[in-house]
Amino acid sequence: MVISVNTSQNRANTGANARASTKASTRVNTRVNNIGADAKANSDAKIRVCITLGTRPEAIKLAPVIQTFQQLPQFETTVVLTGQHREMVAQVMSLFDLQADYNLDIMQPNQSLSDITCRSLKGLETLFGEIKPDIVISQGDTTTAFAAALAAFYQQIPVGHVEAGLRTDNILNPFPEEANRRLVSQIATLHFAPTATSVVNLTASGVRHGIHQTGNTVIDALLTVADKSPICDVPGLDWDQHRVILSTVHRRENWGAPLLDIAQSCLEILEKFPDTALLLPLHRNPTVREPLKAQLDSHPRAFLVEPLDYGQLVGAMKRATLLLTDSGGLQEEAPGLGKPVLVLRETTERPEAIEAGTAKLVGTDPATVVAAAAELLSNPAAYTAMAKAVNPFGDGHAAERIAQIVTDYFADHFAELSSDQFK
Repeated sequence: MVISVNTSQNRANTGANARASTKASTRVNTRVNNIGADAKANSDAKIRVCITLGTRPEAIKLAPVIQTFQQLPQFETTVVLTGQHREMVAQVMSLFDLQADYNLDIMQPNQSLSDITCRSLKGLETLFGEIKPDIVISQGDTTTAFAAALAAFYQQIPVGHVEAGLRTDNILNPFPEEANRRLVSQIATLHFAPTATSVVNLTASGVRHGIHQTGNTVIDALLTVADKSPICDVPGLDWDQHRVILSTVHRRENWGAPLLDIAQSCLEILEKFPDTALLLPLHRNPTVREPLKAQLDSHPRAFLVEPLDYGQLVGAMKRATLLLTDSGGLQEEAPGLGKPVLVLRETTERPEAIEAGTAKLVGTDPATVVAAAAELLSNPAAYTAMAKAVNPFGDGHAAERIAQIVTDYFADHFAELSSDQFK
């Protein structure tokens, strides 16, 4: 049976959570206001910024960016949803107290990648023509990010790409994300690279201008939510009695046989370590959820739940022992909370995590996955080495850096225009 997670305690703690984060928010607001004051001295013109998103990962990583731009007086910020995800995006928007200005609502049953691309591209083309943004900001490697960048490029609107420069060097893995991010890099104007490795990747792919290392905005989001002490209550799951393994699976390259191997790996780990429990939030896609339910739902220590909202997910990460995941974002987030990550993929566009020792690439073969998990669950030294490794993805100030870069870009642009008037 799929369990619904109790959120009543989260709602009850809203006031306390807000008070807990006031001090951090004040520090951020002070820095943001300084950026705004500097910009306002240079120009009274409002810079029209359009921030586009369609999926939950985009919403999480763009939430700090949206909040930062909305606080700055030099920007007129418009938030556009394509509707590629619905409920999961709505959860994130609510958590960060954000509202969309437009929703293209493109989602249709059983739609293909071509359907998503075409509907997003056409809808954004029309919208950009109406609101006439000075810059369009997209994030990552989704079909929404690619369509937003292409729609802006067709209208010669500068594109700012958050989380630019991630690469696996295998255009089909992950699919279609690797192709999406490569294509966006070729038409973006400003490239907000999270790490030094991403900067190198952009340069190697022929990008010569507009590259800026900012850190990853997901750390901004993570620290903001973690400061609120979120919890994740799951009926029947005793966090104190069990070492909980948090697992998430959704990647296309893991559909089919790899998904069944992942489920088998989880079963073997549960049998090998009776003090463990598995918490597995199921993706909405039936192609993912049904095979997992078929293999795992009957196990008494396997807790299959509906998708967690982001606050609950952070709460689960804080209490989990380790993560088994094919998610890109969790490879960045979990190390920020001191949790080892076993990556259920053959490749990763985040080699920094592997190099830093915060994550390990294990694929989906049950023997390999179980052996890697067993080492962490039975060898305290191995566990500590991963848990204490330094997270390479940022310090929680990426959104502020992005706002400053955009401010400087337009200050330079306005200066060039003023200079041209006197030639």
